[in-house]
Amino acid sequence: MDSYSIIIKPHVTEKTMNLIDLNNEITFVVRRTANKGQIKRAFEDLYEEKVARVNTHITTKGEKVAYIKLEEEEMAEELAVRIGVF
Repeated sequence: MDSYSIIIKPHVTEKTMNLIDLNNEITFVVRRTANKGQIKRAFEDLYEEKVARVNTHITTKGEKVAYIKLEEEEMAEELAVRIGVF
């Protein structure tokens, strides 16, 4: 499966902005049928960053959101600036 079809867009809320600073996590809306392994591979392929873990959550709107924790400290903040979240 194509990496661009798995990771759809960044998920930006007040909570996710705090997660970037406090937990070194960044969140994305992902394809609902994608599993954690596919999400991890797609993220590493697109952004060339190492992923420590992936947690997923389906919102009340029916969107699947992936919480991606990065291995390197402060990398989530740099990545958020690079993709235009900040």
